[in-house]
Amino acid sequence: MANSSLHVAGLFAGIGGLELGLARAGHHTELLCEIEPGAVAVLRNRFPKVPVHEDVTTLKRLPRAVNLVVAGFPCQDLSQAGLTKGLRGQQSSLVDHVFRLLRASDVPWVVLENVPFMLQLGRGNAIRHVTSELERLGYHWAYRVLDTRAFGLPQRRERVFIVASKEKSPAPLLLEASRQPRDPIAAKDVACGFFWTEGLRGLGWAVDAVPTLKGGSTIGIPSPPAIWMPDGQFVTPDIRDAERLQGFDPDWSLPAAEVARNSHRWKLVGNAVSVPVAEWVGSRLSATTTWKPLLPVPFDRRSAWPRAAFSDDGDAWTVDVSTWPVSKPAKSIQDFLKFPTKPLSHRALQGFLSRLSRGNLKRPAAFDRDLQRAIAAAPADAPRPKLKRRTTARSSTRVLR
Repeated sequence: MANSSLHVAGLFAGIGGLELGLARAGHHTELLCEIEPGAVAVLRNRFPKVPVHEDVTTLKRLPRAVNLVVAGFPCQDLSQAGLTKGLRGQQSSLVDHVFRLLRASDVPWVVLENVPFMLQLGRGNAIRHVTSELERLGYHWAYRVLDTRAFGLPQRRERVFIVASKEKSPAPLLLEASRQPRDPIAAKDVACGFFWTEGLRGLGWAVDAVPTLKGGSTIGIPSPPAIWMPDGQFVTPDIRDAERLQGFDPDWSLPAAEVARNSHRWKLVGNAVSVPVAEWVGSRLSATTTWKPLLPVPFDRRSAWPRAAFSDDGDAWTVDVSTWPVSKPAKSIQDFLKFPTKPLSHRALQGFLSRLSRGNLKRPAAFDRDLQRAIAAAPADAPRPKLKRRTTARSSTRVLR
């Protein structure tokens, strides 16, 4: 069949990045499923004509018209920065509801998205489970790690996209195009992004870009990355620029502020699927190709999996393709930002330096010098409220004043 316009059910839809990208590629969303209240508020506002079901565990069947199921299923248990429990974890195991719904409905196409750490976590247990379930349901599958930077956005964000079909092999659609990554060279006049909430295990260093926008951090709060500017300043981007770094319009996530704190938008945007990546995947579903892989290599499914692979009559093969299927023109991170940045606070700078000084992470010498200067120049933060202990005959409580 021609896939020029597929009818989509979006499970674990978040704020609709996958579905928005697919809509831009000409596909139509028939159903959205999402449980997080802030995300639900965004979906109801941005997709007003699409029904929203709020719990995948109570969704019994898919609409009859649906011929494409998409799911950016929860990654908390699969992420290197998360719980790393794999698909045994309470959140990421929810992907099994995708397979339950596929068993109940004859859907020819599936697109799944998650973090690339799932390819190696538990010697590939997560990706092995997903592909095995797809094969049991009669699907051919292919997957590939894709980088948001390839699509012209200065965010270094890699995600696994799995495409499965009952009609034909999806390998040519997903794996045909491969471009050489455009890696900028660190220079004096180039901004560099990093995670200011890290400093012990990693920095998330990104030259002329920000590192992956994410829903949480090692200090327990959803937060923006920091940017080391060429003039020595350390700043964080505005939430509207974070939305743009994911391919959304500014204030796409604003409806979430009606049911949660405005800062919660960072988590929603960090957990979203990059819109132009989803649009490219959607456009490939209707592509015509005669591609044949050059020198496909079989691999051991019982070990860590490669970054691109496909199935063929029960066998699994890998091919050498990059994370860049296209190479779209990109602005530098400095030129990309449209909204006012915010300097990192004295407390944030000091906390980051304290963590950084306890490890041996590599970074340019000028980075430490500018960090020290920024701490010296930053105004001191207002003191935090002190906790005063109040003791009674029956109990001891701490009172916030």
